[in-house]
Amino acid sequence: MGQEHLIGPGRTLRTAIEQDRVRSLILWGPPGSGKTSLALLIAARTRAHVEQVNAVTAGVADLRRIIAAARDRLRFHQQRTLLIIDEIHRFNKAQQDVLLPHVENGTIILIGATTQNPFHDVNPTLISRSTVAQLQPLDDTSVRAIVERALTHPDGFAALRFEVDPEAMEFLVSASNGDARVALNTLESAAAAAESEGSRRITLALITDAGQRRILPYDREGDAHYDAISAFIKSLRGSDPDAAVYWLARMLASGEDPRFIARRMVIHAAEDVGLADPMALVIATAAAQAVEFVGLPEARIPMAQAAIYIATAPKSNAVVVAIGEAMRDVEAERADPVPVHLRDTSHPGVVERLGYGKEYRYPHDFPAGFVRQQYMPVGLEGRRYYRPTDHGAEAAVRRRLEEWWGRRVSPVKEPPGEGAKEGQEE
Repeated sequence: MGQEHLIGPGRTLRTAIEQDRVRSLILWGPPGSGKTSLALLIAARTRAHVEQVNAVTAGVADLRRIIAAARDRLRFHQQRTLLIIDEIHRFNKAQQDVLLPHVENGTIILIGATTQNPFHDVNPTLISRSTVAQLQPLDDTSVRAIVERALTHPDGFAALRFEVDPEAMEFLVSASNGDARVALNTLESAAAAAESEGSRRITLALITDAGQRRILPYDREGDAHYDAISAFIKSLRGSDPDAAVYWLARMLASGEDPRFIARRMVIHAAEDVGLADPMALVIATAAAQAVEFVGLPEARIPMAQAAIYIATAPKSNAVVVAIGEAMRDVEAERADPVPVHLRDTSHPGVVERLGYGKEYRYPHDFPAGFVRQQYMPVGLEGRRYYRPTDHGAEAAVRRRLEEWWGRRVSPVKEPPGEGAKEGQEE
């Protein structure tokens, strides 16, 4: 149900299943979207021998046994072996490497099912030998159809003739969040409760009690973790306080560590707001301290305050660009000595004997506490890293620098690509 983009009429995968020509396949999708069901459907239609294991309980010895039998089966009986592996992302690299040569030479046709992004958690070579089919969360129409079929199917509740109140059905479909397994489990629990009361009517109260709360797809080590924090960060950067608060609430409701969220706000107060509004970093840091001092659930309030402040503050990435360019110069350029007039003068005799600090001009001896002199090492004179924008408080910084140094400050450049996923530190 709900995966027409993969198995609708005329689709490549559907044709391959119908003709029993399925090649190695990685089924990737959220819980309850039909990965295992589709794998079992393929198994039911194939003439190949079928083995099924779960990566949580199977080890290398199990794989070697299956591969040895598959090799003999192909050699002596010309029969292929279809190996279904649930939660394939839980196999480590060594276990995945055991499969690789046998998938490559056709001894094994692999059907792997995973809720995690296989491009992150599955051996790239194994991925290159397989087709990745991404299943989507079921839409409400598909979930409703599955529930209604369970109520009328002989293998479901047909004999008991349950009736589901319209508002109960709406809540069940919505609260399942595209997860058919959650919908069916909740329906089964509510039906059992109704039957124990001698009733054939499933009410909103029974569904609410059976479901307890909306199930949010989330794994603190998986895609949902990275995707949610990425959406949160991009909402802050994009100056959308409503989206920022929503993603904050969703992560907290899903059980995300509030310290992780607070750390990201501290980072992005400096990275995306910077000196356009220096108070953003102060408020983000205060929110992080509140998480430690107050804890949840109350800490959600200062966290929301910080998220809203960062989202609504003027934006500048001039600080992150400056430190990035400076770090690249540190790595690429000569590390010339500190200019003599800037060197440490705290040791006796260095001024007289070595001339350290002799030509240094103390800024506070000059009007406005500023005097022009060289602070860069030889070879980097005139290099510019910090190029303030005209946004918020940074506009005043820009004007001050231009007045002091007698030069126009060039516009800030676009930052380099971010590279790692948002939140990858975790």
